[in-house]
Amino acid sequence: MNPIIFLCGLLLVIGCKREASTPPVSAATNQTYSVRGVVQQVSSDLHHATIKHEKIPGYMAAMTMDFSVKNTNALANISGGDEITFTLVVTADDDWIENIQRTGKSVAPTPAPTWRVVESELQVGDTLPDYEFTSESGQLIRFSDFHGHAIAFTFFFTSCPLPEFCPRMNKNFLEARKILTNDTNAPANWRLLSISFDSDFDTPEILSGYAKFYRGEDTNRWLFAVASTNTLANLAPKVDLNFWREAGSISHNLRTVVLDGSGKISKQFDGNDWTPEQLAAAIRAAAKTNAP
Repeated sequence: MNPIIFLCGLLLVIGCKREASTPPVSAATNQTYSVRGVVQQVSSDLHHATIKHEKIPGYMAAMTMDFSVKNTNALANISGGDEITFTLVVTADDDWIENIQRTGKSVAPTPAPTWRVVESELQVGDTLPDYEFTSESGQLIRFSDFHGHAIAFTFFFTSCPLPEFCPRMNKNFLEARKILTNDTNAPANWRLLSISFDSDFDTPEILSGYAKFYRGEDTNRWLFAVASTNTLANLAPKVDLNFWREAGSISHNLRTVVLDGSGKISKQFDGNDWTPEQLAAAIRAAAKTNAP
């Protein structure tokens, strides 16, 4: 089953934060949306633009998002503050923008109101403090519950609309789990933890259904959980997690962290350019440290 189809059905059952009329996306079909917005900034390599966009009917609420481009020439003459129109292309596994046209004068870009731009307070080799989460079964869990095991964790929320964000993190975790479980020489003391930062919406019941799409009935070594507002306020600056709530949804960066068996940071992945193979290698290395 396609993740877009699954999520749309799930959200229709329990209340949509995404548009209820989101069309299903098949692997063979690109969905396109015409969008208007104001550029907040363009990355130095011209591969990404942060855009405060209007509501995308049938797909996404108005918010500020970081969009990728396939052709960097499309952003060559675009800068922060430009009013633009563009086409959002969404597939089952990816999304990007194209046909970017400036439509208005440059204006001072409006910063996201509650964006928490922070540098990681902790680096590789530092011990991450213990934090509490609510698991998909409703039980309280802590990082310390995994003592002696390498643990890789990432952040998501179930109504995240763009395939290259939360869905890609979950797919990468799924593939990394396959790599490690199929490797007869891999250590056994490792776990995966996917943490939602949408405590208002992602209840244990929602998480359980969402997790089954990615894991099926096989829960081996992979747990889904949700962090409270207080937990996130303390954890986010430790690992350079940035997010803000806007127009009924959440804008965020992507952060994945691997801890060794003693709770020390072994590896940190920024963004979504890392591969399942790289994550599996990082988990192998971390699991060899302080193994039980």
